[in-house]
Amino acid sequence: MPSIPTEAERRRRLLTRTLPLAAIALVAFIVGIATGSGGSPEKEAAERFAKAWEAKNFKAMYAQLNQASRARVDRQEFESAYRDAEQVATARGFDAGSAGDAEDGGEGKVVPVGMTVATVAFGTVEAELDLPYTDGGIAWNESLVFPGLRSGEELAADVELAERAPILARDGTVLAAGPAEEREHPLGSAAIDVTGEVGEASEEDLPRLARHGFPPETPVGISGIERAFNDRLAGKPGGSLLAVAADGSAVRTLAKSKPQAGAAVKTTIDPGLQEVAVSALAGRSGGVAVLDARKGDVRALAGQAFSAPQPPGSTFKVVTTTAALEAGKVSLDDEFEITNGVNVGGRFLNNANGEYCGGTFRESFAESCNAVFAPLGPAVGNDKLVGTAEAFGFNSPLTLYAPRIVAEVDPEESTIPTEIGEEIDLGVSAIGQGEVLATPLEMASVSQTIANDGVRLPNSLVLNPKLRPDAESTQVMSEKTAAELTELMIGVVTEGTGTAGAIPEAQVAGKTGTAELGPKPGEENSDNPVQIKDAWFTAFAPAQKPRLAVGVLLIEAEAAGGEVAAPIAAEILSAGL
Repeated sequence: MPSIPTEAERRRRLLTRTLPLAAIALVAFIVGIATGSGGSPEKEAAERFAKAWEAKNFKAMYAQLNQASRARVDRQEFESAYRDAEQVATARGFDAGSAGDAEDGGEGKVVPVGMTVATVAFGTVEAELDLPYTDGGIAWNESLVFPGLRSGEELAADVELAERAPILARDGTVLAAGPAEEREHPLGSAAIDVTGEVGEASEEDLPRLARHGFPPETPVGISGIERAFNDRLAGKPGGSLLAVAADGSAVRTLAKSKPQAGAAVKTTIDPGLQEVAVSALAGRSGGVAVLDARKGDVRALAGQAFSAPQPPGSTFKVVTTTAALEAGKVSLDDEFEITNGVNVGGRFLNNANGEYCGGTFRESFAESCNAVFAPLGPAVGNDKLVGTAEAFGFNSPLTLYAPRIVAEVDPEESTIPTEIGEEIDLGVSAIGQGEVLATPLEMASVSQTIANDGVRLPNSLVLNPKLRPDAESTQVMSEKTAAELTELMIGVVTEGTGTAGAIPEAQVAGKTGTAELGPKPGEENSDNPVQIKDAWFTAFAPAQKPRLAVGVLLIEAEAAGGEVAAPIAAEILSAGL
């Protein structure tokens, strides 16, 4: 049986239990004094400001400013100042250290924060940011836009560009060479349609270029290959990042690095064909694209070869015919009424110039008979027509370069609505009008696909393996359909609307197109208004052993595609063969 403790023993046990609790309470009290009631609002504000900067959260940075600073500079001006400094410095990352203890700074406290800034062009900047604190917040001034600046100083850059690398044709011929400020083109203006030009970047391109180390006002590629591969050609800029007194009296170097030379871009361009294509276009508004029929590679580009999609007119009938043949909606020997137009979905569509045409499908294709092709749109249906166009490359990014380069340059696509609409809309689309838009490059690709037994290939403009597109080939149609289309396109050149596309060197297979864009100014109220026209021709040759495919567009042409676009293609194919 346990004994009952005495009064003395009870007191001893109570004291033993109470002492640890008292010790814990004492420690908590001391810690509370050190960290609670004795905290530093200056240091905490500096920490928040620096961490927000690290995350590029300008809104949170601005929230740490005192009332007087916010009255002097609004948030938009504040954010703009930091973004401008980032561009000048080519900054790509900020790392904020821990804030130091607040020190007396005359009118208030100053809290030092160690900052590390990684820049693309100037290396790494390690500097202390002294944040002044008064009246309950950061007392902001313009020198706080970048670590290492002192009061009254501004950020500046003395950029040293690397030696810009050349752009070469596939045989090594120089298309563009020399420093960015004085770029030279040994082939003259003929090469510029491919190489593009170097100059001052547009406002919208500045953030992207800054990420790659190019501060504002440095000459960069602004079009063509010069723009698409600016980073590769220009190399890595270097130079000095500077702190400059407002009056220019003093300059300090914050960081410095040496530029790294660029690397050449070798293209798929044939310099002879390039000169012929530019010469044949003769400065007219429009474009020319020439492709290797069996490889898909670009051999020449002139004018707006892939930058201004237009209604393709009757050249799109190649796409419509592909869909109709593959779907079994038509055969080459089918007979059609000879008429001057057709009613589709309640609207009468005329043949070109009100002409009468029809007969066999071969004859109708050769004469580009709207009365035959417009009804094929509804007969084939939306899904088949759109699907066939997309198999040919409509509604898809261009395959000139690697996908990351295409995404950055964002060239215009050839397009067709995925849901075309009513029966009349399908009829109009089937003859290449309405909302269908294409480029000479796209229509050259259509011919290349037929020439290559129905297989569409990427249209690479560069030979460097890492820069080429990674797109796969596409089986657009059967070999049988490709052979039938070849026969039809031969008929266009031998006895149809495209006889001006014939050449003595080989049999050409082609298709003409003339897209009507509306009445010319002043003709709107005329009973028979003169139309603004785009003239087209797409072709490949030799028809049986194809080597080249071509697409030609003349914008606001003086005549139909068979009259003015076909001769341009003939000149190019003749020279190339």
